Amino acid sequence: MTYAAAVRPALRAPESGRNDVAVLRRRAALSLAWAGVALLVAGYVQLAARVARAGKGIPFGDALAPGRIRDFLSAPAARGAWVAQGTICTVQNIVLVLASATLVALFSPAARRHLDALALTALPLSAAVTLISAIPATAPANTDRVLDLVFTQVHIVSGTVWVGGLVLLVALAGARRRLGRDAGLLWADIWRRFGLVALVCVGAVLTSGLWMSWKHVGGIGQLWTTAYGLFLLVKSLLVLGMVAAGAFNQFWLMPRIARARRADATTCLLHLTLRHFPKVVWAEVALGVGVLAIVPFLSGSARPAGDPAPVATGSIFAVGAVLVLTLVASLCVTAKASDALARRQVAALS
Repeated sequence: MTYAAAVRPALRAPESGRNDVAVLRRRAALSLAWAGVALLVAGYVQLAARVARAGKGIPFGDALAPGRIRDFLSAPAARGAWVAQGTICTVQNIVLVLASATLVALFSPAARRHLDALALTALPLSAAVTLISAIPATAPANTDRVLDLVFTQVHIVSGTVWVGGLVLLVALAGARRRLGRDAGLLWADIWRRFGLVALVCVGAVLTSGLWMSWKHVGGIGQLWTTAYGLFLLVKSLLVLGMVAAGAFNQFWLMPRIARARRADATTCLLHLTLRHFPKVVWAEVALGVGVLAIVPFLSGSARPAGDPAPVATGSIFAVGAVLVLTLVASLCVTAKASDALARRQVAALS
């Protein structure tokens, strides 16, 4: 997503230097190829974990055996299910292999000439991997269950686009020693475009996170009196740290980048976009890795046993709509304020 929405358009801009474009295309291709390898390995480990959970008392090491996996995938559908869970999992992993193969092909110099086509092919396949896994084998009991599935996927996709995008851009920024003096213009465009992607992801993460927190946490006190609540609290603080770092980029760095770009200050622009900006992004990446490390511990609920999850009513939907509209408005104000600061920097220079 980051390559399609931020990197590719910037590389295709007419002012981008030919050598800089070649360097970043090659590095982007290799980064995406390694992402394909990571996807394949993680997919196999995840499949084994599902096999271990499905069978009572099966150790994770035994679940890695192809025979165990075959038995899980070929198991018949449960009573009342419209399709076997193994069938859904089979389709998911076929798509995963196709996405991984598309990305891994970029290790080949010949395939790199078709970087755009392969990346844009892998994009919907990668998204389908998680969306297929969310298909329920039995019909959802109510509207709340449907919303649980939808918000969970929104949380997963937006969170991985946000954190994964930061990792990709940090990897690309590592090629700064091979870039020309005018590469700051190219990177200013990349950071600006990714800033919009990140804003959308932040809104989606916070919106879906509010829904899931309301479902799994009965009261504020459960955030520090239960294991689930403590992990959720730490995760929330890390996410807020990422948001704060992003706000620093929007309100402090981006206006200065705009000023340097307007003044044609090549050295300053290069320093801001390829030295100062990546340092802040590295901090975001570290926080993002911390969030991902906590996610596996968020199983179950903070609610006490026997306390069912709340059911959404018309008033809850109304409050949720107000919160979402407020969040959207605040993100729009953030974007406009960042642009206003950039224009003020330029006006002061003029």
